[in-house]
Amino acid sequence: METAKTTVGVIGAGAMGSGIAQLAAQAGHPVVLVDQSADALDRSAAQLAKVADRLIEKGKWTPEFSQSVQERIHRTTELTALESCDWIVEAIVEKLEVKQSLFQSLEAIVDPQTVLASNTSSLSLTAIAGGLKHPERFIGLHFFNPAPLMALVEIIPALQTDKRWVEAARTMMVDWGKSPVVAKDTPGFIVNRVARPFYGEALRMVEEGIADAPTIDAAMRNAGFRMGPFELMDLIGNDVNYAVSCSVFSSFYNDPRYRPSLIQKQHVDAGWYGRKSGRGYYDYNEGAGKVEVKEEALAPNTFERIQERIVAMLINEASDAAYLHIASPQDLEVAMTKGVNYPKGLLQWCNEWGVTKALAILEGLHNRYGDDRYRPSPILRDMAASNSRFEV
Repeated sequence: METAKTTVGVIGAGAMGSGIAQLAAQAGHPVVLVDQSADALDRSAAQLAKVADRLIEKGKWTPEFSQSVQERIHRTTELTALESCDWIVEAIVEKLEVKQSLFQSLEAIVDPQTVLASNTSSLSLTAIAGGLKHPERFIGLHFFNPAPLMALVEIIPALQTDKRWVEAARTMMVDWGKSPVVAKDTPGFIVNRVARPFYGEALRMVEEGIADAPTIDAAMRNAGFRMGPFELMDLIGNDVNYAVSCSVFSSFYNDPRYRPSLIQKQHVDAGWYGRKSGRGYYDYNEGAGKVEVKEEALAPNTFERIQERIVAMLINEASDAAYLHIASPQDLEVAMTKGVNYPKGLLQWCNEWGVTKALAILEGLHNRYGDDRYRPSPILRDMAASNSRFEV
């Protein structure tokens, strides 16, 4: 299948769907963008025109390329316009029943060989595919927002997916200039699973009074992260982050590793969502001062203790994902550096520390709290016994 000649359908003209449509058009595909709302389609076209003007001003696009990209996208409210598409990507509301209904409707419109893909970030691909007549051509393509800028795409085959479409999707994503990784259809896939301790352990330390949010944020920036966990939760939105935490926790049958935080629930209940509401863990209202943290004013080794606890938990989560074959070690590293901009891959971090250090921190936490939240992955014990390293 010549990816440059395939017609790509995109359902949903919100920020994500519009971004995916832009990506496909940039890569030379004719695109059909469908939304129930004509106003949403108009807003999508206007936003792309603004983006194109900025890229022309910066010298990244020529006027001719800009025109060709915009002309490749056909916008319509009619689902039947997708009849001739070779690939269709859905980017609508995150509700299982709505997605199942949409794809069942699509099957009555498109060819049996048309690949149907969902951009879901949290729902089971296998469950969505379960109601289809041809589930073998269904797959997950999880883009990260904003889709035109973020390099990572998680490719998630459902249990029913024909494996040839995994490689076809990988090839197409590379052609679109993305860094694709393949993940099992498990809760959170790679990024939303492996990243949970970045938030969860930070919240736990605040609950215990070990450090406050500004200190933890400063410590993690000091470790090379672009933003601390509380800054990042405020940017994402505490309502969104808490919902993902609850979804992952429930999907893993209440595994304590993914237990949500009462502090975050209280922030959501108070309407303190973060930047978008003007208040989260920080005050974003006009006149609010910026909180400064000076390491030298803290107790000795405060930053180091915070960093080691959070990073050890992240290493454990990534190690367990490798142990359970959620993704290859190489794809796990790409996902965390390209998807959430970690300063280095977590398995590489483990190699640099030495597995015995990571294991000792986790065992110390497990012994102190007696909580399975801190149970080390078996692979870390195996590697410590054999004095081995991750191959990344």
